[in-house]
Amino acid sequence: MLGPTRARVLRIRDRLRELYGIPRMAPHGRPLDELILTVLSQSTNDRNRDVAFLRLRERFGVSGPPAPPAQPIDYAAVLAAPVEDVEEAIRPGGISKVKSARIQAILAAIVAGARDSENPLSLEWMRDAPVSESRAYLCALPGVGRKTAACVLLFSYGLPDIPVDTHVSRVGTRLGLFRPGAPFEELHDQMLALTPPGHELEFHVNLLRHGRRTCHARKPACDECALARMCPSRQP
Repeated sequence: MLGPTRARVLRIRDRLRELYGIPRMAPHGRPLDELILTVLSQSTNDRNRDVAFLRLRERFGVSGPPAPPAQPIDYAAVLAAPVEDVEEAIRPGGISKVKSARIQAILAAIVAGARDSENPLSLEWMRDAPVSESRAYLCALPGVGRKTAACVLLFSYGLPDIPVDTHVSRVGTRLGLFRPGAPFEELHDQMLALTPPGHELEFHVNLLRHGRRTCHARKPACDECALARMCPSRQP
């Protein structure tokens, strides 16, 4: 099987770029929203996740004029509320009993280790902190792993981390970028080592798109795949 050299990664990136373009997604600067969104995304689809998040915002939105791009969530109120209220708000996202308890546990842990006494739920310090420090902090929160931490760092602040979800893992393994059966911790380390600096968002988004549109889990469309010639796992 072909090895995961940087030159080969660049060829894959360029081919994906021809197919899907270069994603344009400015960092949104809301790490707590990203953290909770990732919790809500577990074991459900994007639509149900978004509905659950919208209902959480409607139930616990900050009073006063909306702040762009949307009314912010009062996470202190989420933490202080009966867990049943949080569970009811996020019910459309599935397994709401588990997720509501996890959300409150995460918020409680952030408050317990607060770095800003005036705003104990702030994660603003991550903007300028070393990525390794922020990653370790996030992964120490209840139920938070490398993928969630990478989502928070990349999408909130544009920091050099790259989420490896099931689509990215599947496509990367078939392309020979990852060791088959490797744990997700290893996949994230390998992905970071292979991705050209500054291209984390592009590579993540385009591998994910390819996994959703072509490189399906059960029946990959190898006969239609633009990466087939460079894929050691292609099917005849």
